[in-house]
Amino acid sequence: MKKFIVAIVLMVCNSLLAQVQFEAKVSKTTLGLNERLRIDFVMNMDGDNFNQPSFEGFRIIAGPSQQVSQSWINGKSSFEKVYSYYLLPQQKGSLVIRQATIEYNGQIYKTSPIRINVTNAVQEARNPDDSPQISADDNIYLVADISKTSPYINEPITVVYKLYFSYNIGISNWRELDKPKYNDFWSQNIDIKQLVGEEGMFKGEKYRFVVLRKTVLYPQKSGKLVIEPLSLDIDVQLPTNRRDVFGRVQLVNDNKRVSAGAKTINVRALPETGKPADFSGAVGKFDFKVTPSKTNLKNGESLDLLVSVTGTGNMKLFNLPKPVVPNSLEMYDPVHDEKVNTTLAGMSGKITDKYTIIPQFKGNYPIKPMQFSYFDLGSGKYKTISSPEIMINVLDGPMASDQVATTTPGVTKNTITSNEQFKFIKLKSDLFSMKEDDFLGSNLFYGLLFLPFLILPLIVLFKKKKEAIDSDVFGNKIKMNNRLAKKYLSEAKKQINNKEPFYVALEKAMHNFLKAKLHIETSDMSKSNIQQLLASRNVNAQTIIDFIDLTENCELARYALTSSSAIQQDFDKAVMIISDLEKQIS
Repeated sequence: MKKFIVAIVLMVCNSLLAQVQFEAKVSKTTLGLNERLRIDFVMNMDGDNFNQPSFEGFRIIAGPSQQVSQSWINGKSSFEKVYSYYLLPQQKGSLVIRQATIEYNGQIYKTSPIRINVTNAVQEARNPDDSPQISADDNIYLVADISKTSPYINEPITVVYKLYFSYNIGISNWRELDKPKYNDFWSQNIDIKQLVGEEGMFKGEKYRFVVLRKTVLYPQKSGKLVIEPLSLDIDVQLPTNRRDVFGRVQLVNDNKRVSAGAKTINVRALPETGKPADFSGAVGKFDFKVTPSKTNLKNGESLDLLVSVTGTGNMKLFNLPKPVVPNSLEMYDPVHDEKVNTTLAGMSGKITDKYTIIPQFKGNYPIKPMQFSYFDLGSGKYKTISSPEIMINVLDGPMASDQVATTTPGVTKNTITSNEQFKFIKLKSDLFSMKEDDFLGSNLFYGLLFLPFLILPLIVLFKKKKEAIDSDVFGNKIKMNNRLAKKYLSEAKKQINNKEPFYVALEKAMHNFLKAKLHIETSDMSKSNIQQLLASRNVNAQTIIDFIDLTENCELARYALTSSSAIQQDFDKAVMIISDLEKQIS
């Protein structure tokens, strides 16, 4: 009896030991903001499809690394698989590492969530020889250089972000924690193709620096505008008191977070004194032109009127003036074109509105002078450029009943002449009786009443016709094969750049065409049978040979190297053979 109990106990213990275990283990549950955390996901079986948690609030600095160990002790085996990560906290507070999952024998196993408490940065205990000789705090700086802190509205300013670091430290990597925000600014980043280390003076000392970001800003409103800061997380190497066997100073890895700080820009409003009525917000230095493609044209011809501004300033942030033309000239909405380049100096280039104008009558028509006003940053004053009057000469065509070329703006194009000023008064009335006929007994009533009896014979005829078509199995099969042949030939044309699908579709098109023309089944599609059937239908011998050769080529070309020209030739040949067979099969 005792032996029986011992055996049961051993069986229970073995079953418990054989249970699958999957858990997460951390090096500590409370750590400083500058400390690293190790987390291991451990399983006692060889599971698959491991999925890590999202690690919200942490940054992965190493991992995952995988370790597998297996041992035998006193005839018993043990197995362990471990996925390890090293994490760096991104913020203070209580952070949760969520569940990881793994699959074993079709079952999904999950770890329990772990709560980590992140405190302020702590002083790390180091071996005196391993302590860095200098601190990263006084040897690395992120600076935002702003070209101007009190610009006008729409005056360009530049922000250049530079990372300064001393010769005593090294930088291996950095990451953006907070990107700068430019609220109430029009902004455009200048591409930096390659980061280049340079030397410069900072705080009266020589530093190395790299330019990380360049941005051009145009303030869109006056007052104090704030540029949100750029913040970086930087991996640095600091020298220690230890030296290697060659006498070189050994380095220790550290982490430093820097910020350029928020910047306040005092934006000045544009002066109200001397502001032109037609000012649309252009600020900079510009030239203005209005150019017609031609001034002499015949009736029915059109001309293009180009309204353009060139120069340097807020090119994309204002509207061009619109031309005013006589009513006898039909003017269409403009086509806008921009050729603008943005550098650290701001935007420069050319913007154009192209109007298409078509005259309606013969005569001479002036396009009035146009004005473009802008605020000149150099002089601090408004300037206005005027274009000359343009005279359009229409050489032939119908004459207007009245000369509308000099009509003032705002008068409708459909000008009413003196002879037609009372034309809107009607001389005849369109009166109708207020008494309405009853629907009952009307023509519409009897038409709707007998309509079903008239439609019934048509329904019977249609049904008999459909039954006759459905009963013609042989004819329907021929129609279906014809449709399939057209379908696959069209598919082959679409797949002409894909070799294998092309030849599959082409072969099916050829076979379905024959099935429709020779009234045969797929089982009868042997080469010898096809030759006999085509010969019995008085098909040319060369056409039969070409057909057989092409079908054999479709089978081989799928697995052989074939050029695009050869594929096109095979398609053209198939179309030609099908056309010849269509004519010859009787």
